[in-house]
Amino acid sequence: MSDQPMPPKPIPARPGRGAQAARMAEILRVDHAGEMAAVAIYRGQRVVLGEAKGHERIAGQMAELEAQEAVHLARFDKLLTERRVRPTALAPVWRAAAFALGAGTALMGDKAAHACTDAVETVIEEHYAQQIAELSVREPELAAELSAFRDEELAHRDLAVEEGAREAPGYALLSAVIRTGCRAAIKISEKL
Repeated sequence: MSDQPMPPKPIPARPGRGAQAARMAEILRVDHAGEMAAVAIYRGQRVVLGEAKGHERIAGQMAELEAQEAVHLARFDKLLTERRVRPTALAPVWRAAAFALGAGTALMGDKAAHACTDAVETVIEEHYAQQIAELSVREPELAAELSAFRDEELAHRDLAVEEGAREAPGYALLSAVIRTGCRAAIKISEKL
């Protein structure tokens, strides 16, 4: 028997006229917002750590992660345009909050910055897994893209853990607060 969890079963489409299009808009809107926020988090961390002597290696890691998230964001920018979906109305708020989160955790130190990545990417992995299950039958190409993005997010989380994320002072509280904030932002961004 494997220790790997069973993949979620495909979720049937919502019933009703226009329900599938509305759900797709929610998915694309929230994923776009999440990738935009990820870029801002890493940018905030990179700005702080890039200025701190002795943190050049970590700042370089953050720059690489930011670049990967920028590729995801560019893809969602294109999908929003192609499918005529508006981005979240809260984009400026999320961008500023994410930058502040990134800068704030970086000011707390390398391990706290990595704890932020660990917390965020844990929520994003769960979120993408649910979407992949939902889209696997009716949008298999998009589900495959989300699977590739999810794998990269998991690699980010694994790197953060290797770098000592879970050794950060107050890790349990910091991680819980960030995960709760991410889950709230996901729910809000789907609708607004």
